[in-house]
Amino acid sequence: MSRFRGPSLSRNRLRAAALCAFLSIFMLAGCATVKGVREPERPSVLLPEKEIERNRFVVAQGEDVIGRMALLRLEEGDTLPDVARHFGLGINDIRTANPGVDLWVPKAGERILLPLSFILPDAPRKGIVVNLATMRLFQFKEGGVSPTVVTYPVGVGTSERPTPEGKMYVARKAARPTWHVPASIAEDHRRKGDILPKAVPPGPENPLGEYALYLSKSTYLIHGTNKPASIGLTATNGCLRLYPENIKTLFEETPVKTPVLIVDQPYLLGQRDGVLYLEAHSPLEDSGAPESEKLHAKLKAIEKKAPRGLDWKKVREVQSEARGIPVPILELNPGSAKPAAEPVEVAHPGTLFGKPEIPELKLHAWYVLAADVPDRIEARRLAAIINHQGPQIPARVFEKKDRYRVIAGPFKDGEEAKKAAKRLKIDLEIDGIVIEPDKNV
Repeated sequence: MSRFRGPSLSRNRLRAAALCAFLSIFMLAGCATVKGVREPERPSVLLPEKEIERNRFVVAQGEDVIGRMALLRLEEGDTLPDVARHFGLGINDIRTANPGVDLWVPKAGERILLPLSFILPDAPRKGIVVNLATMRLFQFKEGGVSPTVVTYPVGVGTSERPTPEGKMYVARKAARPTWHVPASIAEDHRRKGDILPKAVPPGPENPLGEYALYLSKSTYLIHGTNKPASIGLTATNGCLRLYPENIKTLFEETPVKTPVLIVDQPYLLGQRDGVLYLEAHSPLEDSGAPESEKLHAKLKAIEKKAPRGLDWKKVREVQSEARGIPVPILELNPGSAKPAAEPVEVAHPGTLFGKPEIPELKLHAWYVLAADVPDRIEARRLAAIINHQGPQIPARVFEKKDRYRVIAGPFKDGEEAKKAAKRLKIDLEIDGIVIEPDKNV
Protein backbone atom coordinates (compact mmCIF):
# COMPACT_ATOMS: atom_id res chain seq x y z
CA MET A 1 0.00 0.00 0.00
CA SER A 2 1.36 3.42 -0.93
CA ARG A 3 2.56 5.78 1.77
CA PHE A 4 1.59 9.45 1.63
CA ARG A 5 3.32 12.26 3.47
CA GLY A 6 0.82 14.94 4.43
CA PRO A 7 1.43 18.29 6.08
CA SER A 8 3.03 18.11 9.51
CA LEU A 9 1.16 19.04 12.69
CA SER A 10 4.03 21.34 13.59
CA ARG A 11 3.58 23.53 10.52
CA ASN A 12 2.19 27.02 10.51
CA ARG A 13 -1.34 27.02 11.93
CA LEU A 14 -2.22 29.78 9.49
CA ARG A 15 -2.50 27.10 6.83
CA ALA A 16 -5.10 25.33 8.91
CA ALA A 17 -7.05 28.56 9.38
CA ALA A 18 -6.95 29.25 5.67
CA LEU A 19 -8.09 25.72 4.97
CA CYS A 20 -10.92 26.15 7.48
CA ALA A 21 -12.18 29.17 5.59
CA PHE A 22 -11.91 27.41 2.25
CA LEU A 23 -13.70 24.36 3.67
CA SER A 24 -16.56 26.53 4.91
CA ILE A 25 -17.01 27.97 1.44
CA PHE A 26 -17.23 24.52 -0.10
CA MET A 27 -19.71 23.33 2.51
CA LEU A 28 -21.97 26.31 1.96
CA ALA A 29 -21.77 26.00 -1.81
CA GLY A 30 -22.27 22.21 -1.79
CA CYS A 31 -19.77 21.78 -4.61
CA ALA A 32 -18.50 18.41 -5.82
CA THR A 33 -14.77 18.19 -6.28
CA VAL A 34 -14.55 15.40 -8.83
CA LYS A 35 -16.42 15.76 -12.08
CA GLY A 36 -18.30 12.70 -13.26
CA VAL A 37 -17.41 10.72 -16.34
CA ARG A 38 -20.09 9.96 -18.90
CA GLU A 39 -21.37 6.45 -18.41
CA PRO A 40 -20.30 4.16 -21.28
CA GLU A 41 -22.77 2.40 -23.49
CA ARG A 42 -23.87 -1.01 -22.22
CA PRO A 43 -24.86 -4.16 -24.04
CA SER A 44 -28.61 -4.71 -24.31
CA VAL A 45 -28.65 -7.88 -22.19
CA LEU A 46 -26.82 -8.29 -18.90
CA LEU A 47 -27.17 -11.03 -16.34
CA PRO A 48 -28.53 -9.68 -13.02
CA GLU A 49 -25.64 -9.74 -10.56
CA LYS A 50 -27.74 -11.52 -7.94
CA GLU A 51 -27.82 -14.60 -10.19
CA ILE A 52 -24.03 -14.95 -10.15
CA GLU A 53 -22.78 -17.74 -7.89
CA ARG A 54 -20.00 -16.43 -5.66
CA ASN A 55 -19.74 -18.47 -2.45
CA ARG A 56 -21.75 -21.71 -2.65
CA PHE A 57 -21.20 -24.27 -5.43
CA VAL A 58 -22.26 -27.81 -6.30
CA VAL A 59 -19.27 -30.09 -6.91
CA ALA A 60 -19.87 -32.47 -9.81
CA GLN A 61 -18.71 -36.04 -9.35
CA GLY A 62 -15.05 -36.48 -10.31
CA GLU A 63 -14.50 -32.79 -11.04
CA ASP A 64 -12.31 -30.18 -9.37
CA VAL A 65 -13.27 -26.87 -11.01
CA ILE A 66 -16.19 -24.81 -9.70
CA GLY A 67 -17.80 -21.53 -10.67
CA ARG A 68 -17.73 -19.36 -13.77
CA MET A 69 -15.88 -16.22 -14.80
CA ALA A 70 -17.79 -12.97 -15.11
CA LEU A 71 -17.22 -9.50 -16.53
CA LEU A 72 -18.26 -6.19 -15.01
CA ARG A 73 -18.13 -2.68 -16.43
CA LEU A 74 -17.02 -0.24 -13.76
CA GLU A 75 -18.79 2.98 -12.87
CA GLU A 76 -17.52 6.30 -11.56
CA GLY A 77 -16.49 6.04 -7.91
CA ASP A 78 -15.92 2.27 -7.91
CA THR A 79 -12.85 0.80 -6.22
CA LEU A 80 -11.68 -2.76 -6.81
CA PRO A 81 -11.83 -3.60 -3.07
CA ASP A 82 -15.54 -2.65 -3.03
CA VAL A 83 -16.25 -4.71 -6.16
CA ALA A 84 -14.27 -7.62 -4.69
CA ARG A 85 -16.25 -7.64 -1.46
CA HIS A 86 -19.61 -7.42 -3.22
CA PHE A 87 -18.80 -10.50 -5.32
CA GLY A 88 -17.16 -12.55 -2.55
CA LEU A 89 -13.58 -12.01 -3.71
CA GLY A 90 -10.44 -10.87 -1.94
CA ILE A 91 -8.19 -8.03 -3.03
CA ASN A 92 -5.58 -10.53 -4.28
CA ASP A 93 -8.23 -12.25 -6.45
CA ILE A 94 -9.37 -9.15 -8.26
CA ARG A 95 -5.97 -7.46 -8.47
CA THR A 96 -4.09 -10.38 -10.05
CA ALA A 97 -6.95 -11.12 -12.44
CA ASN A 98 -6.86 -7.53 -13.72
CA PRO A 99 -3.22 -6.45 -14.07
CA GLY A 100 -2.78 -2.80 -14.90
CA VAL A 101 -6.14 -1.70 -13.44
CA ASP A 102 -5.82 0.92 -10.70
CA LEU A 103 -6.90 -0.69 -7.44
CA TRP A 104 -8.31 2.49 -5.90
CA VAL A 105 -9.10 4.77 -8.85
CA PRO A 106 -10.05 2.58 -11.83
CA LYS A 107 -11.44 4.28 -14.92
CA ALA A 108 -15.20 4.48 -15.30
CA GLY A 109 -16.27 2.28 -18.21
CA GLU A 110 -13.34 -0.09 -17.78
CA ARG A 111 -14.40 -3.73 -18.03
CA ILE A 112 -12.84 -6.05 -15.47
CA LEU A 113 -12.77 -9.80 -14.94
CA LEU A 114 -14.41 -11.25 -11.83
CA PRO A 115 -12.44 -14.47 -11.15
CA LEU A 116 -15.36 -16.48 -9.78
CA SER A 117 -14.05 -19.86 -10.89
CA PHE A 118 -11.76 -21.87 -8.62
CA ILE A 119 -9.85 -25.14 -8.60
CA LEU A 120 -10.33 -27.02 -5.34
CA PRO A 121 -7.21 -27.70 -3.24
CA ASP A 122 -5.53 -31.09 -3.57
CA ALA A 123 -6.75 -32.26 -0.16
CA PRO A 124 -9.47 -34.43 1.40
CA ARG A 125 -12.87 -32.82 0.87
CA LYS A 126 -13.88 -32.78 4.48
CA GLY A 127 -14.52 -29.97 6.93
CA ILE A 128 -12.60 -26.77 6.27
CA VAL A 129 -9.59 -26.53 3.95
CA VAL A 130 -7.63 -23.28 3.64
CA ASN A 131 -5.16 -22.66 0.82
CA LEU A 132 -2.73 -19.96 1.94
CA ALA A 133 -1.34 -19.38 -1.56
CA THR A 134 -4.79 -18.55 -2.94
CA MET A 135 -5.95 -16.90 0.30
CA ARG A 136 -9.21 -18.82 0.17
CA LEU A 137 -11.16 -21.02 2.57
CA PHE A 138 -13.26 -23.99 1.40
CA GLN A 139 -15.93 -25.59 3.57
CA PHE A 140 -17.07 -28.97 2.28
CA LYS A 141 -20.61 -30.14 2.96
CA GLU A 142 -22.06 -33.61 2.44
CA GLY A 143 -25.66 -34.64 1.97
CA GLY A 144 -28.26 -33.91 -0.67
CA VAL A 145 -28.07 -34.99 -4.29
CA SER A 146 -24.55 -33.62 -4.81
CA PRO A 147 -21.85 -32.48 -2.41
CA THR A 148 -21.42 -28.73 -2.12
CA VAL A 149 -18.57 -26.43 -1.20
CA VAL A 150 -18.76 -22.99 0.33
CA THR A 151 -15.77 -20.76 -0.31
CA TYR A 152 -14.67 -17.41 1.10
CA PRO A 153 -11.62 -15.18 0.61
CA VAL A 154 -9.40 -14.76 3.67
CA GLY A 155 -6.65 -12.54 4.99
CA VAL A 156 -3.60 -14.56 6.07
CA GLY A 157 -0.46 -14.08 8.13
CA THR A 158 2.52 -11.98 7.13
CA SER A 159 5.97 -13.39 6.40
CA GLU A 160 7.02 -12.31 9.91
CA ARG A 161 4.01 -14.03 11.52
CA PRO A 162 2.80 -16.63 9.02
CA THR A 163 -0.32 -18.72 9.32
CA PRO A 164 0.70 -22.27 10.30
CA GLU A 165 0.05 -25.18 7.97
CA GLY A 166 -1.22 -28.59 8.97
CA LYS A 167 -4.16 -30.41 10.53
CA MET A 168 -6.19 -28.95 13.39
CA TYR A 169 -9.85 -28.54 14.33
CA VAL A 170 -12.35 -26.02 15.69
CA ALA A 171 -11.88 -26.21 19.46
CA ARG A 172 -14.55 -23.68 20.43
CA LYS A 173 -16.61 -20.78 19.09
CA ALA A 174 -17.48 -17.34 20.44
CA ALA A 175 -19.89 -14.61 19.36
CA ARG A 176 -18.79 -11.04 20.17
CA PRO A 177 -15.39 -12.23 21.38
CA THR A 178 -13.01 -10.22 23.55
CA TRP A 179 -9.53 -9.81 22.09
CA HIS A 180 -6.81 -10.52 24.63
CA VAL A 181 -3.83 -8.71 23.15
CA PRO A 182 -0.72 -10.92 22.80
CA ALA A 183 2.42 -9.40 24.29
CA SER A 184 4.26 -9.48 20.94
CA ILE A 185 1.51 -7.50 19.20
CA ALA A 186 1.28 -5.03 22.08
CA GLU A 187 5.03 -4.45 21.78
CA ASP A 188 4.79 -3.86 18.02
CA HIS A 189 2.13 -1.21 18.58
CA ARG A 190 4.03 0.35 21.46
CA ARG A 191 7.02 0.98 19.18
CA LYS A 192 4.69 2.97 16.91
CA GLY A 193 3.37 5.00 19.80
CA ASP A 194 0.08 3.08 19.92
CA ILE A 195 -0.53 1.74 23.43
CA LEU A 196 -3.02 -1.12 23.39
CA PRO A 197 -5.05 -2.26 26.40
CA LYS A 198 -4.60 -5.80 27.71
CA ALA A 199 -8.03 -6.72 26.38
CA VAL A 200 -10.32 -5.15 23.75
CA PRO A 201 -14.05 -5.72 24.39
CA PRO A 202 -16.60 -6.38 21.62
CA GLY A 203 -17.27 -3.37 19.43
CA PRO A 204 -15.97 -1.47 16.39
CA GLU A 205 -12.40 -1.31 17.76
CA ASN A 206 -12.14 -5.10 18.16
CA PRO A 207 -10.06 -6.63 15.32
CA LEU A 208 -11.74 -10.03 15.81
CA GLY A 209 -15.07 -8.70 14.60
CA GLU A 210 -18.34 -10.27 15.73
CA TYR A 211 -17.49 -13.99 15.53
CA ALA A 212 -14.48 -16.22 16.15
CA LEU A 213 -13.64 -19.89 15.69
CA TYR A 214 -10.77 -20.87 18.00
CA LEU A 215 -8.52 -23.54 16.49
CA SER A 216 -6.92 -26.42 18.35
CA LYS A 217 -3.51 -24.89 17.59
CA SER A 218 -3.24 -22.42 20.45
CA THR A 219 -3.55 -18.66 19.72
CA TYR A 220 -4.80 -19.18 16.14
CA LEU A 221 -8.35 -18.26 15.10
CA ILE A 222 -10.66 -17.94 12.13
CA HIS A 223 -12.45 -14.67 12.82
CA GLY A 224 -14.15 -11.59 11.45
CA THR A 225 -12.58 -8.17 11.14
CA ASN A 226 -13.08 -4.43 11.46
CA LYS A 227 -10.77 -3.98 8.45
CA PRO A 228 -12.67 -5.51 5.48
CA ALA A 229 -10.22 -4.06 2.94
CA SER A 230 -7.53 -6.39 4.30
CA ILE A 231 -9.27 -9.55 3.06
CA GLY A 232 -7.11 -11.15 0.40
CA LEU A 233 -3.86 -9.74 1.79
CA THR A 234 -1.00 -11.04 3.92
CA ALA A 235 -2.05 -8.72 6.74
CA THR A 236 -2.69 -10.73 9.92
CA ASN A 237 -0.58 -11.94 12.82
CA GLY A 238 -1.17 -15.56 11.76
CA CYS A 239 -4.93 -15.85 12.13
CA LEU A 240 -7.40 -16.23 9.26
CA ARG A 241 -9.59 -13.19 8.72
CA LEU A 242 -12.94 -13.12 6.86
CA TYR A 243 -15.41 -10.46 5.76
CA PRO A 244 -18.01 -9.78 8.49
CA GLU A 245 -20.84 -11.24 6.39
CA ASN A 246 -18.84 -14.40 5.60
CA ILE A 247 -17.70 -15.17 9.15
CA LYS A 248 -21.29 -14.92 10.34
CA THR A 249 -22.38 -17.67 7.94
CA LEU A 250 -19.30 -19.80 8.62
CA PHE A 251 -19.84 -19.44 12.38
CA GLU A 252 -23.46 -20.58 12.09
CA GLU A 253 -22.65 -23.54 9.79
CA THR A 254 -19.52 -24.87 11.51
CA PRO A 255 -19.87 -27.15 14.57
CA VAL A 256 -17.16 -27.53 17.17
CA LYS A 257 -14.68 -30.34 16.32
CA THR A 258 -14.90 -29.59 12.59
CA PRO A 259 -11.54 -30.59 11.06
CA VAL A 260 -9.42 -27.78 9.59
CA LEU A 261 -6.57 -28.37 7.16
CA ILE A 262 -4.31 -25.51 6.10
CA VAL A 263 -2.19 -26.01 2.97
CA ASP A 264 0.02 -23.91 0.71
CA GLN A 265 -0.67 -24.79 -2.94
CA PRO A 266 0.13 -22.01 -5.45
CA TYR A 267 -0.28 -24.30 -8.49
CA LEU A 268 -3.57 -26.16 -8.78
CA LEU A 269 -4.58 -28.78 -11.33
CA GLY A 270 -8.18 -29.80 -11.85
CA GLN A 271 -10.51 -31.18 -14.46
CA ARG A 272 -13.99 -30.35 -15.63
CA ASP A 273 -15.90 -31.64 -18.66
CA GLY A 274 -12.90 -33.67 -19.87
CA VAL A 275 -10.48 -30.73 -19.82
CA LEU A 276 -7.47 -30.25 -17.56
CA TYR A 277 -7.10 -26.78 -16.04
CA LEU A 278 -4.16 -25.05 -14.38
CA GLU A 279 -4.58 -22.23 -11.86
CA ALA A 280 -1.39 -20.40 -10.85
CA HIS A 281 -0.77 -17.95 -8.02
CA SER A 282 2.39 -16.20 -6.90
CA PRO A 283 4.02 -18.58 -4.41
CA LEU A 284 4.64 -17.47 -0.86
CA GLU A 285 8.25 -16.94 0.19
CA ASP A 286 10.71 -19.77 -0.53
CA SER A 287 8.05 -22.12 -1.93
CA GLY A 288 8.25 -21.21 -5.64
CA ALA A 289 10.87 -23.65 -6.95
CA PRO A 290 9.74 -26.74 -4.97
CA GLU A 291 6.08 -26.17 -5.86
CA SER A 292 6.96 -25.68 -9.54
CA GLU A 293 8.88 -28.97 -9.52
CA LYS A 294 5.87 -30.74 -7.99
CA LEU A 295 3.60 -29.27 -10.66
CA HIS A 296 5.84 -30.36 -13.53
CA ALA A 297 6.13 -33.88 -12.11
CA LYS A 298 2.33 -34.16 -11.95
CA LEU A 299 1.94 -32.81 -15.49
CA LYS A 300 4.50 -35.25 -16.90
CA ALA A 301 2.64 -38.15 -15.30
CA ILE A 302 -0.65 -36.91 -16.77
CA GLU A 303 0.93 -36.35 -20.20
CA LYS A 304 2.08 -39.98 -20.37
CA LYS A 305 -1.55 -41.15 -20.15
CA ALA A 306 -3.02 -38.38 -22.33
CA PRO A 307 -3.86 -38.97 -26.01
CA ARG A 308 -1.81 -35.95 -27.06
CA GLY A 309 1.14 -33.93 -25.81
CA LEU A 310 0.95 -31.03 -23.40
CA ASP A 311 1.55 -27.44 -24.49
CA TRP A 312 4.44 -26.69 -22.13
CA LYS A 313 4.82 -23.15 -23.43
CA LYS A 314 1.29 -22.42 -22.30
CA VAL A 315 1.99 -24.00 -18.91
CA ARG A 316 4.98 -21.70 -18.43
CA GLU A 317 2.90 -18.68 -19.49
CA VAL A 318 0.17 -19.49 -16.97
CA GLN A 319 2.79 -19.91 -14.24
CA SER A 320 4.56 -16.69 -15.16
CA GLU A 321 1.38 -14.59 -15.29
CA ALA A 322 0.02 -16.09 -12.03
CA ARG A 323 -3.40 -14.49 -12.50
CA GLY A 324 -5.22 -16.96 -10.25
CA ILE A 325 -7.57 -18.02 -13.05
CA PRO A 326 -8.25 -21.65 -14.12
CA VAL A 327 -6.84 -21.95 -17.66
CA PRO A 328 -7.51 -24.99 -19.92
CA ILE A 329 -4.21 -26.65 -20.87
CA LEU A 330 -5.12 -30.14 -22.13
CA GLU A 331 -8.09 -32.08 -23.49
CA LEU A 332 -8.18 -35.36 -21.59
CA ASN A 333 -10.94 -36.79 -23.78
CA PRO A 334 -10.64 -35.32 -27.29
CA GLY A 335 -13.95 -35.33 -29.13
CA SER A 336 -16.07 -35.41 -25.96
CA ALA A 337 -14.43 -32.58 -24.02
CA LYS A 338 -16.47 -29.40 -23.65
CA PRO A 339 -14.86 -26.02 -24.30
CA ALA A 340 -14.47 -23.68 -21.35
CA ALA A 341 -17.52 -21.48 -20.82
CA GLU A 342 -17.09 -17.86 -21.85
CA PRO A 343 -17.28 -15.28 -19.06
CA VAL A 344 -20.79 -13.95 -18.55
CA GLU A 345 -21.28 -10.18 -18.35
CA VAL A 346 -23.21 -9.00 -15.32
CA ALA A 347 -25.13 -5.84 -14.61
CA HIS A 348 -23.51 -3.36 -12.27
CA PRO A 349 -25.11 -3.54 -8.80
CA GLY A 350 -27.19 -0.55 -7.75
CA THR A 351 -25.09 -0.36 -4.60
CA LEU A 352 -21.90 -2.24 -3.83
CA PHE A 353 -22.35 -4.12 -0.56
CA GLY A 354 -20.10 -2.81 2.19
CA LYS A 355 -18.92 0.25 0.26
CA PRO A 356 -17.90 2.89 2.84
CA GLU A 357 -20.40 5.71 3.15
CA ILE A 358 -19.07 9.23 3.56
CA PRO A 359 -21.19 11.36 5.93
CA GLU A 360 -22.32 14.81 4.89
CA LEU A 361 -20.10 17.79 5.63
CA LYS A 362 -20.94 19.71 8.79
CA LEU A 363 -20.06 23.35 9.15
CA HIS A 364 -19.17 23.29 12.85
CA ALA A 365 -17.42 19.91 12.94
CA TRP A 366 -13.74 19.05 13.27
CA TYR A 367 -11.62 17.83 10.32
CA VAL A 368 -8.10 16.63 9.52
CA LEU A 369 -6.07 17.83 6.54
CA ALA A 370 -4.43 14.60 5.37
CA ALA A 371 -2.64 15.84 2.25
CA ASP A 372 -2.26 18.75 -0.17
CA VAL A 373 -1.04 17.46 -3.56
CA PRO A 374 -0.92 18.70 -7.18
CA ASP A 375 -2.24 15.48 -8.70
CA ARG A 376 -5.98 14.76 -8.75
CA ILE A 377 -5.63 10.98 -9.11
CA GLU A 378 -3.14 10.80 -6.26
CA ALA A 379 -5.57 12.72 -4.06
CA ARG A 380 -8.49 10.46 -5.01
CA ARG A 381 -6.39 7.37 -4.36
CA LEU A 382 -5.38 8.58 -0.92
CA ALA A 383 -8.98 9.49 -0.03
CA ALA A 384 -10.10 6.00 -1.07
CA ILE A 385 -7.39 4.35 1.01
CA ILE A 386 -8.31 6.41 4.06
CA ASN A 387 -12.00 5.60 3.58
CA HIS A 388 -11.15 1.92 3.66
CA GLN A 389 -9.26 2.01 6.95
CA GLY A 390 -10.88 0.02 9.69
CA PRO A 391 -12.82 1.36 11.45
CA GLN A 392 -13.51 3.79 8.62
CA ILE A 393 -12.08 7.30 8.58
CA PRO A 394 -14.29 9.25 6.15
CA ALA A 395 -12.32 11.30 3.61
CA ARG A 396 -12.99 13.36 0.47
CA VAL A 397 -11.10 15.51 -2.03
CA PHE A 398 -11.37 19.28 -2.48
CA GLU A 399 -9.87 21.21 -5.38
CA LYS A 400 -8.51 24.76 -5.13
CA LYS A 401 -6.19 26.55 -7.55
CA ASP A 402 -4.78 23.41 -9.18
CA ARG A 403 -4.17 21.76 -5.81
CA TYR A 404 -6.07 18.83 -4.35
CA ARG A 405 -6.60 18.54 -0.62
CA VAL A 406 -7.65 15.35 1.11
CA ILE A 407 -9.84 16.14 4.10
CA ALA A 408 -10.82 13.52 6.68
CA GLY A 409 -13.99 14.02 8.70
CA PRO A 410 -16.37 15.30 9.91
CA PHE A 411 -15.55 14.51 13.55
CA LYS A 412 -17.80 15.48 16.44
CA ASP A 413 -15.05 16.93 18.64
CA GLY A 414 -11.34 17.54 18.95
CA GLU A 415 -10.61 14.25 20.68
CA GLU A 416 -12.15 12.27 17.84
CA ALA A 417 -10.23 14.32 15.26
CA LYS A 418 -6.92 13.85 17.13
CA LYS A 419 -7.58 10.12 17.38
CA ALA A 420 -8.14 9.95 13.61
CA ALA A 421 -4.95 11.93 12.99
CA LYS A 422 -3.03 9.51 15.21
CA ARG A 423 -4.41 6.52 13.30
CA LEU A 424 -3.41 8.12 9.99
CA LYS A 425 0.12 8.52 11.31
CA ILE A 426 0.38 4.97 12.65
CA ASP A 427 -1.39 3.15 9.82
CA LEU A 428 -0.40 5.21 6.76
CA GLU A 429 2.50 7.42 7.92
CA ILE A 430 0.43 10.52 7.20
CA ASP A 431 1.18 13.67 9.19
CA GLY A 432 -2.22 15.36 9.39
CA ILE A 433 -3.32 18.77 10.62
CA VAL A 434 -6.30 18.87 12.95
CA ILE A 435 -8.70 21.62 11.87
CA GLU A 436 -10.87 23.30 14.47
CA PRO A 437 -14.34 24.61 13.57
CA ASP A 438 -14.36 28.21 12.40
CA LYS A 439 -16.31 30.04 15.12
CA ASN A 440 -16.83 33.04 12.84
CA VAL A 441 -18.90 31.07 10.31
